Parts: sequence; C-alpha cells; structure tokens
Amino acid sequence: MRSNFVRPGVVALALLASLAPVAAQAEEAIFAGGCFWSMETDLDRVEGVTSTTSGYIGGTLPNPTYQDVITERTGHYEAVKVTYDPAKISYEKLLSAYFHSIDPTDAGGQFCDRGPSYRTAIFPLNDAQRKAAEASERQVAADLKQDIATKILPTATFYPAEEYHQDFARKNPGHYNAYRMGCGRDRAVRAVWGDKAQMGLKPAHG
Repeated sequence: MRSNFVRPGVVALALLASLAPVAAQAEEAIFAGGCFWSMETDLDRVEGVTSTTSGYIGGTLPNPTYQDVITERTGHYEAVKVTYDPAKISYEKLLSAYFHSIDPTDAGGQFCDRGPSYRTAIFPLNDAQRKAAEASERQVAADLKQDIATKILPTATFYPAEEYHQDFARKNPGHYNAYRMGCGRDRAVRAVWGDKAQMGLKPAHG
C-alpha cells in the first residue's frame, strides 16, 4: 500500500522555498553620452549595473556599422544599453549617475567628440522611464541653472556595435586611457558639476 506520509524535512524545505525572496527581474535602460567607450566605462562603475553594451540608436539606416555612423549621415547616436538590478539601483538613481557623468548643456557633442552622433540623449523604454527622465532633466536644469541640451527621445531599435568596441577600455587600457585624458572628459565634467562630478559612480581602478 502506498504511504501518504510526508517526511518533515520535505515540508521544511518546501516552506523555506516559499519564503525565499524572489530575485528582482533585470531591467534595461539606454543612454547616449558621447563616445560609447567612455559612457560604457562610467556606467559600469554604477552599483547595481550588471552589464553594458555599446551600440547605435535613433538613425534611419538598419544595421549600421561604425563606419556608417561616423559619416554623420545616418542620424544614429552612439549609445549604451544598460542592464541593471532594480533591487540595487532605481532608474532614477541611474539617471542621476548618467547626468553627473556628462555635460548635459552641450548641444554639439561631448568634449573633444563633435557631431550629431556624440550628442546626449535618453531613450526611455516605457512610460515610467519617460516620466522619470523628464523629472530628472528638470532637476538638472535647476541645479545647473542652464538650459539642458540632452534630449528625451522615443525608443528605437538598438543595434549593438562591433565586438571590438565592447569593453574597449578593459581590452585596450593604454589606448583608452590616452584617448580619455586627451579628450578632457573628466576635466570637463568637473568644470560642469564641481564636487558632484561623477556622483553615483564607484571609484575608477588604475
């Protein structure tokens, strides 16, 4: 005869499983902030960000290449798609880290990189992100007491950039560090934000 007895250990394990916290589902965000090498590097330093992908967004040409985009005729922005853990960082705090890593008053590019593909923009992926971006932009304008050039644009297809652009700083530290220093990004961000520059980013290594 088949027994209906259930061992206490099985019951305990089932109870523990039911009480275990459910992991927050990863969420995504897309930001354009000038050269995607630097934007990717900065956003990787935000607590709660689990991955970043450099790519192109907002243009008219499907499946653009880097050589297409740098002609400045396709309308694409260099951008970074961020995957993050909402249990560790909110979209609002991610927006703050983004804004404090760029010059949001520059309408012509970022730092030494000039042209439409290097302009700053936020691409909200839903209505909640759009509202948060609008509120964050208003706060930034009030903090800086200047007009903000960063656009909030409708989401569009995000095309990952070529593999050699991904994690460029990690794979090519000498090249990247020379570029970043020569471009003056950190110096310019400090000039805009003062002691709030790169607020929300963990200290850089090296």
